[in-house]
Amino acid sequence: MIPMKPTKTNKSLPVKFTGYSNLVDALEYAAQGDTGYNFYDGRGRLSAVLRYADLMDQAKVLARKLLSLGCERGSRVGIIAETEPMFHRFFFACQYAGLIPVALPAGIQLGAHGAYVSQVRQMLKSCGVSIVVAPDTHANFMTEAVQGLKLVMAGKQREFEALPEAEMDFIPLGADEPAYLQYTSGSTSFPRGVEITQKTVLNNLVEIARFGLKLGAEDRFVSWLPFYHDMGLVGFILVPLIGQLSVDFLGSKTFAMRPRLWLKILSDNRGTVSSAPTFGYALCARRLRPADVEGYDLSHWRAACVGAERINPVPLMAFAKILQPSGFDQASFVACYGMAECVLATSFAPLGKGLNIDVVDKKIMAHTGEARPSNGDAAAVSAYVDCGKLLPGFEFAIIDDDGNELDDRRCGHIYLKGPSVMRGYFRDEKSTAEVLSDDGWLNTGDIGYRTGDHVYITSRSKDVIIIRGRNIWPYDLEVLAEQTDGVKLGGVAAFSVSADGQDEQAVLVVETREKDQQKRQLIIDEISRVIHTHFGINVLIDLTPRGTLPRTSSGKLSRSQSKQGFLARKTLQGVEHSAARATDTQTA
Repeated sequence: MIPMKPTKTNKSLPVKFTGYSNLVDALEYAAQGDTGYNFYDGRGRLSAVLRYADLMDQAKVLARKLLSLGCERGSRVGIIAETEPMFHRFFFACQYAGLIPVALPAGIQLGAHGAYVSQVRQMLKSCGVSIVVAPDTHANFMTEAVQGLKLVMAGKQREFEALPEAEMDFIPLGADEPAYLQYTSGSTSFPRGVEITQKTVLNNLVEIARFGLKLGAEDRFVSWLPFYHDMGLVGFILVPLIGQLSVDFLGSKTFAMRPRLWLKILSDNRGTVSSAPTFGYALCARRLRPADVEGYDLSHWRAACVGAERINPVPLMAFAKILQPSGFDQASFVACYGMAECVLATSFAPLGKGLNIDVVDKKIMAHTGEARPSNGDAAAVSAYVDCGKLLPGFEFAIIDDDGNELDDRRCGHIYLKGPSVMRGYFRDEKSTAEVLSDDGWLNTGDIGYRTGDHVYITSRSKDVIIIRGRNIWPYDLEVLAEQTDGVKLGGVAAFSVSADGQDEQAVLVVETREKDQQKRQLIIDEISRVIHTHFGINVLIDLTPRGTLPRTSSGKLSRSQSKQGFLARKTLQGVEHSAARATDTQTA
């Protein structure tokens, strides 16, 4: 048996970013080359290869089978998006067949069977799917989720492969038709289906490829990000496609258990572009051994993208320091800003410059909203990462609560406008009207400030904690708490609660493995002390076991769900007691 070989770097097919009317056009051009998608198993071995040429052929066959089901044009097809070739085949089969693919989450947290099934079911109902397909690993969950729903078909891949092929011509999804529905991560509300047209997605793909990443024929992508998240779908399936480049995939679950495999694949295949949220880099840094670092060659990794509601530079610098002997250059970090409502990316920091960190006075910012530069000690300042200039198609504004545009270094609501902004939330006119104006301005839901044409993200607007008229960013409280012994990075959620007629009360839910009561009290006392010192406020502290803070489908901390969980554990009467009293909860 001849062993599989990963697809090559594009050295023959002329790079072409533009001239496509839909994603089918982009696939059919890429299919003329030798590039494509490669899949690696839990041991880091190549398990499947899907060249663009083979994907095109297989998607056409599958499209005819889907058409044999007789669904109306534009019907939605739910695809449980595990990291395997099945997703790509069904996604592009939908493009040919005039159906709209919907990527569904595949991540299931331990002990959250019921919550996962409920989430998938709500998504299926909200977009009115006609067809659902699941990999074998998720077939039982799918069966539960679709019970009672009126569907044309729900099944595994092999059941769809057994269908007859319809004898009819393809009419792929057109420029103004939806290319797919992308569910938001749900960090502040239940996930909503973002409707992205072919024209909209192609515009963002081209701007990312040409201006954000400046892709060339020698580039190669590596990813462990889930396909149901906008970065996984757009950034590592569609952006490589528009550049006719190869991608190496590692499953998200595999990364969580063996993060070093990500770096090994980057090293072995000379990967140049890869992304992760801050916690991904931090997890790698914790698991690395000196022998691993010595064996890697990461000198080709030129774009280590990172994006989040607010980027924490500390674990990124630790990652860079540890991997410096392997050839990783911290100048490779590329801070980005984006969201599913704008396809994926809206801004990129300059390539090859690393992180540009703005240090501002914490107290002035909390009292006035001004991000004033400061040279004060670490306890008196906050650090924000420059997310760069917006891509050429976008314009943005920083707006106050009264709708007035703010000057440089004044924090406010971030609004965006451009050809990559979504059409709206699918079948949700109310939610669409709340964030999208008639003239195309999108309220991103983020708080930030600008310096010239560069944008800085400080928080989600729904997460801002307001104590006696002061705006306090939850991230600042979380970072302080994380510096306490016994508290891990990413194991803190800050939010506020209030009782009828009472002031807002800051709350920190803190994960810890510590079980000794005296040591637990020391954790509470230390966090209370440091937050009172820096912010002059009292805070309720709720200790919970490791791994209990809720996450979104993309792995982000969900402060809104953390708050719901806290309120479920604590009656409002308990919260209304003295603001100086901390709490200690043994169970989540």
